This record gives sequence, C-alpha cells and structure tokens, in this order.
Amino acid sequence: MQVFKRQFLAASCAALAAVAFSAPAFAQVKERTIKFAMQNSAGSAQYDAAVRFADIVKAKSGGKIKVNVFGGGTLGKDTAVVSAMQGGTVDMCVMNSSLLAGVVKEMAVYDFPFVFGTEQEAYTVVDGAFGKKLHAMLEPKGLVGLSYWELGFRHFHNSKRPIAKFEDLQGLKIRVIETPIYVDFMRAMGANPVPLPYPELYGALEQGAVDGGTQPVINMTNAKLYEVQKYFSLTGHMYNPQSVIYSKKIWDSFSAEEKKLLQDAADEARDYQRKISRERNAAGLAELKAKGMLINELPAADRAKIKEKAQPVVDKYTKQIGEPLVNELYAAVDKARASAAAPAAKK
Repeated sequence: MQVFKRQFLAASCAALAAVAFSAPAFAQVKERTIKFAMQNSAGSAQYDAAVRFADIVKAKSGGKIKVNVFGGGTLGKDTAVVSAMQGGTVDMCVMNSSLLAGVVKEMAVYDFPFVFGTEQEAYTVVDGAFGKKLHAMLEPKGLVGLSYWELGFRHFHNSKRPIAKFEDLQGLKIRVIETPIYVDFMRAMGANPVPLPYPELYGALEQGAVDGGTQPVINMTNAKLYEVQKYFSLTGHMYNPQSVIYSKKIWDSFSAEEKKLLQDAADEARDYQRKISRERNAAGLAELKAKGMLINELPAADRAKIKEKAQPVVDKYTKQIGEPLVNELYAAVDKARASAAAPAAKK
C-alpha cells in the first residue's frame, strides 16, 4: 500500500509539474478567429498551405486560435483585401508580392523579369536581408510581412498559337496581374495586356475576352486552364514570390507570445507550401500533355530577346524604385548564385 501511495504521489506531482510547465505556453494566448484571404482555391499550393497554417496555429495555441481560410477571392480582389486589412476588418492574406507596389513602390522589383534562375536563389534572397527589408517597409502602411511563399516561375499559355519565337507574342491579348510594370512588360513584348484578378481568368479565356496569360504549371492544372487553352510555352520569364501579410492594426493588439506563434506557423507553412509547389509544378507537365495541351520550350535566343525587349521597362521602374535598392537586389542574387555554385565546384 505504501509503495502504491508513493507511486501515486509521484505520478500526481509529475502531472502537476507538466501542467505547470505547459500552462505558460498559452498564458498570453486569447481565443480568437482569424480570417485568412487569398485568390487561390482549394487544391492550390497556397490554399493547401493556408490549411496547414491553420492546423499548426490550432496546435500551437492549444485550440485557442482558429484560422478560417477564404479562397477564390471570396473576400474581394487583392486590392480590396489590402484595404480591409489596413482597416482591421480582415486579419491576413497571401498574394503576389508585387501587387503590394501600390502600397510600397519598392515591391514592384519582384516583377522584374529574369531576376532569379532557380527557386533556391529566390528563397535565399527573399528569406534574407533583402526580403526582410522590403517587408519592413509595409509596416508604416498598416501591414506586417510574415513570410514569403511562392507562385513560382511563369510561362506563356494561349489558345491561338504556340510561342515558338519572340514574334509569336505579337498582337495576343494576354491577361496580366494588376501591376503597372507587368502591363508595360507585356506591351514591350508586342502583346496587348489585359489586367484581371486571377479568379476571373478562366471565364475570360472561355469567352475569348483574352487569348492567354502567364501562369506556373501548377495553376494550369489546378484551375483546369487546359480546358480553355491549347498551347503552353515554357519561358520561365518571371518568378513571383508571394507575401503572407497581416493587418498591423490587429497585429499590434497581440501579445509577444501570440506574435511568435503566428510567425513560426507562417514560416513552417512556408516550407510546406514551397515543397508542394515544386512537386506539383514538376508533375504537372505530364498532366497538361495528357489533357491535350501542346507544350514547347522557347529557344534560348528568343528568351534572350524577351529579356532585351524588357530592358527599357526595367530601366523605367529602376528609376522609380531607386537604383540603390535595385542594385541591392541584384547583388543579393549574385551572392546567392555564387554560394550555390561553390559546393558544386568542389565536387
């Protein structure tokens, strides 16, 4: 009996100690519901990562914080969501970083073509000092940048003809994201840009309002754009990081513990998002071929021509953004590229 009592007391003390140790983990976490908005729908890497984010937050908060994911633009297009976040009526969202150029002009640098050669280069730059610097610029505008997810590398798609050479872009009505630099870029290609929110793209293609657009492979499969498009041309002319941002008005009301919880969850979900994005993009080409799309790769000479034709656009926005910041971007890319090349050179 005495042995049993000692074991019972020891177990009880251990349980109490565990509770006492774990209790502070949620001491400054309040019960709340977060609205997470995006243009992408279920099945996209962004939406699925947002669901993963919700699960992580629920676990880390002991069930106190619930995240509701609103996909498909149900809370409005990106510009409307940003305004709502600044006003504190929407908590957070994920969107192409360059779409924030209307808030902080420097974010337009993420629309420069042919900046990044690989996803890893992009990760190194946006997760490093440069990316953090740009996110910090959002705070005076009522937004907090948590982490960078990705859309990935863009390629041309259309229903008229394959883009086998630069001249094939001439006269095509191409849907573009709603940023001035992308409009100017498409004009420099000789195409007619049509700015549209992403959820409106399928209908515009189906009705012939636009001939095509530019998307990563994963969007072509997830949104079933192959149903209304015939040609997919691998150009990789632009890589789009996506910013996970939070309403500063709401963020400032959080405890330090809550802020760390959400930041850690955003970073953990980021790694998951990038992983499934790469995997689905890699697997998606076979699916597009199976669905009847005709796929070609633009020759290097014509990719170089696109870059050459885009240079005046880059020069124009370099002046607007500020040459020092643009040089800082390219220096960060060069450093990331050299760092990646060093291990390979030793083999």
